[in-house]
Amino acid sequence: MPLTTPSSLLPRQPLFLFLLLISQLLSSSHGDVGTATQYSPPYLRKYPLNPILALTFTHHSTFSSLLDFVFRTATTCFGIDPSQFPSNNLFAAAGDGIWDNGASCGREYLVRCISATVAGSCRPGQTIQVKIVDYALSTTTPPSVSGTTIVLSETAFGNIANSSANSINIEFQQV
Repeated sequence: MPLTTPSSLLPRQPLFLFLLLISQLLSSSHGDVGTATQYSPPYLRKYPLNPILALTFTHHSTFSSLLDFVFRTATTCFGIDPSQFPSNNLFAAAGDGIWDNGASCGREYLVRCISATVAGSCRPGQTIQVKIVDYALSTTTPPSVSGTTIVLSETAFGNIANSSANSINIEFQQV
C-alpha cells in the first residue's frame, strides 16, 4: 500500500521549503565559534639530535657553529620538514578544542574575527585560510593567552585583527 500525504499538508510544503531556503541564505554563521590568540617567531623549537653531543657542545662556545648540526628544529605536526609553513605565513597551532590527538595536523581552516574585548580590534570583512602546523601547548614561544581554540602566527593574526589585541573571538570552519 503506497504512502500518501494528507491533502492538508500539500499547500504548506512549498512555503516551508521556501522559508527553509531563506533561513539558510540569511544565516550569518556557517562555522564554529571559538577564541584565537597569536604567537611569535621562532615557530620551530630546537631539540637535540644526540643528547650527549648536545651537552658537550653547549658547554663549549667555540663549537657554536656545530650547534646547527647537533640540534634540529621541529613542530609537533611535521617535524623538521621546511615545507610545512605556507609561503604566505598564514598558519596556526591547534588548541585542545580542535587538536583531536594530532588529527588536525595539516587541516586548513577559514578564520574570521567576530569580536574582541577591545572595540575596533577586528578587521571587518577579513577572512583568512590557515594551515595547522603545530600543537598550541608545545609551541616554542607561548601564546599571548593560553587555553584558546587556535593560536595564529603573527601574520595570520594581523590580517584579521589589530596585532595589539591579546585575544579575539573567532568564527572558524574547516575547509
